Amino acid sequence: MAKELLTDTTFRNAKPDEKDKRLNDGGGLYMLIKPNGAKWWRFDYTIKGKRKTLSVGVYPTTGLADARRKAQEARVNVANGIDPSAIKKDIKTDQKLTAENEKRLDSGLPIINSFEHVARDWLASIAHKVRGVTHQKKIRRFELHAFPAIGRMAIGDIKSPDIFSLIKPVIAKNELETAHRLHSEISAAFSYAIAHGFIDYDPAQAVAAQIPAQKAKHRAALTEPKDVAQLLRDIYNYQGTFVVQCALKLSPLLFQRPGEIRQMEWKDVDFDTKEWRYFVTKTEVLHIVPLSTQAVAILEEIKPLTGSGRYAFPSSRGDGRPMSDGTIITALKTLGYSSDVMTAHGFRTTASTLLNEQGWGADAIERQLCHMPRDAVRAAYNRAQYLDERRRMMQSWADYLDGLKAGGAVVPFKKVG
Repeated sequence: MAKELLTDTTFRNAKPDEKDKRLNDGGGLYMLIKPNGAKWWRFDYTIKGKRKTLSVGVYPTTGLADARRKAQEARVNVANGIDPSAIKKDIKTDQKLTAENEKRLDSGLPIINSFEHVARDWLASIAHKVRGVTHQKKIRRFELHAFPAIGRMAIGDIKSPDIFSLIKPVIAKNELETAHRLHSEISAAFSYAIAHGFIDYDPAQAVAAQIPAQKAKHRAALTEPKDVAQLLRDIYNYQGTFVVQCALKLSPLLFQRPGEIRQMEWKDVDFDTKEWRYFVTKTEVLHIVPLSTQAVAILEEIKPLTGSGRYAFPSSRGDGRPMSDGTIITALKTLGYSSDVMTAHGFRTTASTLLNEQGWGADAIERQLCHMPRDAVRAAYNRAQYLDERRRMMQSWADYLDGLKAGGAVVPFKKVG
């Protein structure tokens, strides 16, 4: 087919008609002149039996020489079985994606189809399934360990060694729990990517066997009555601030989670019914803690000091927040109890062990520890279950601790029917 039939002058001087007009340069290249005077370069070609048209520019921005060069490149591609329209479409898509990613980076957003992009989509998809604090911890692990290493990599380009490389420093620090959690969450993000068609396999799978198994850690606790007796005497001789003294004295009496005790709010304490009712975020239930006479006495003693505020045990900084989570731990260490001997959480183990030995019902003890089902209906039913027995148990437990502290005969007692 003849090519380059016309000159640039012909194209430049061409005038529009009432309908579209074509000026043929040969070899499939022609100028399409619209009634409004716009001049478009077009290239017609046939590939795989289909007749197709490719836009190669607008005159005069694209001159005759450039139009002929683009047409020739298209002819070569067609001869090699490559559709020039598809190439152009891919180029446009890439250009659009590049522009979009530049805008996203300027706005602090992750690159489209990058690991961070997909991982954040996965995190958003599970936000309603987990507690807020747990969700934030997941995000933080990604931000600390995963995103700096593979965040900007295309999700399909990530290999198993890339994942192992980012987990290795965590293993080296012997933070095995974090390593296992991080691996599990990365793998979950890849599962999300597979389900949404980004990739076909999970490169994190091969990494699991490379993370050392974590030995179970048990929070230290004293469970021998004579040891508990000495601990109680030490607690009552503690010379710290009055707020910490009271929180420390209340811990063995109530044996709830340390974070719940330090965040006790006055609005949740009912002196008339002798109850502390509060929402437990860990198990997502309303919990009832019967207050013994001894527990009420401690709270009444501190109320004149902190009762005008929100928390029974406020921070010493006066910033409106509760006591810090390390305060009771520090107090125990000050008394000579290292974390491998006794912990703030250990009061729960102490109470559970001795109350079971003393014959109290296991179900009542479990309810008092708030080891409860997550199911909303069952939780609502169970929170008050065994409440009468738990009232007796909590008073009997407080009396028992008083006996230990006073140095009386250490004999496990049986519950009163």
